[in-house]
Amino acid sequence: MIEIYLYGKLRRFAANSSPIGDSVIRLEPLAGETSLALLQRAGIPLGELHHVFLNGNLLVTRNRMAPWLRYPQARADVWRWDDDVVVQSGDRLGLFGEDMPSLVV
Repeated sequence: MIEIYLYGKLRRFAANSSPIGDSVIRLEPLAGETSLALLQRAGIPLGELHHVFLNGNLLVTRNRMAPWLRYPQARADVWRWDDDVVVQSGDRLGLFGEDMPSLVV
């Protein structure tokens, strides 16, 4: 099972879209399924995504400041929105839309 945690306006894609508590979609991955293919299967438009985290590591982002924010990264090129990362049962995806900007401390 893969857990997809939704934040901000993306919460509307989960059964529980309340800002109180978690908005999570749980799906079994298909054999060889990639992260972005799974999100499309879940009905989440990729154009609404701004940051995607895989198991707490930044997978892809539209934010050019990512290297300076020092997030742990799932791969070297976090600006590549191609679909080459295969997901496995037990993985967790965190999705943030444009309304949820990165925090800079």
